[in-house]
Amino acid sequence: MKQFLFAIALMGILISCKNKGENKNDTNESITTENNTVELVETNYVPIDSDEALIAASLMAAPAESRDGCKVIGYNMAGNFMTLREGDNEFIVLADNPQQSGFNAACYHKSLEPFMARGRELRAEGKTGPEIFDIREEEAKSGQLDMGKPGATLHIYYGESNQYNPETHEVEGAHYRYVVYLPFATAESTGLPEKPMGSNHPWIMDPGTHKAHIMISPLRKE
Repeated sequence: MKQFLFAIALMGILISCKNKGENKNDTNESITTENNTVELVETNYVPIDSDEALIAASLMAAPAESRDGCKVIGYNMAGNFMTLREGDNEFIVLADNPQQSGFNAACYHKSLEPFMARGRELRAEGKTGPEIFDIREEEAKSGQLDMGKPGATLHIYYGESNQYNPETHEVEGAHYRYVVYLPFATAESTGLPEKPMGSNHPWIMDPGTHKAHIMISPLRKE
């Protein structure tokens, strides 16, 4: 009789443990579902469909501490090139062109504006890339074109998506690249190679020309 009662008690303990284990699994599934929901909220990317959204996303190209004072220029959602926002610091942000696929915004030191503006002017005239290069090369050598302060930097924020997070203003999958302009610099004058030695190593591009610059491409976030 004692053995029979012991067997019944043991079965009761096993059933109780099984039920607790199932309840624990239910709890874990609930937590997982909740966590997944939170993650979706944190990465809630939406289309850039207004001038305000375009400005906010494009300002991500600028250093974080300088974004409030940047002047923003570029095409608005209606396709008109204009000053999208006035600024009072040393940076100009060239907003992404909403008429083109993907995302590409740039932020540059204001001393580079004559060089940048001349490029926009020549493109508007229908000049090709090589033609623009040759024209600005000649103008820079003659002193007609101001190339800005040596070491003036261009910050590029780019990616394949045209959606952004309205809370953080980050563009989905976007990356950074930096260009430091040193007109007529060479590998010999800087000590930099003419080809990158690694995916995130600096190198000099267009050496010996008006457009000589140091290329810096940080490693991409996973």
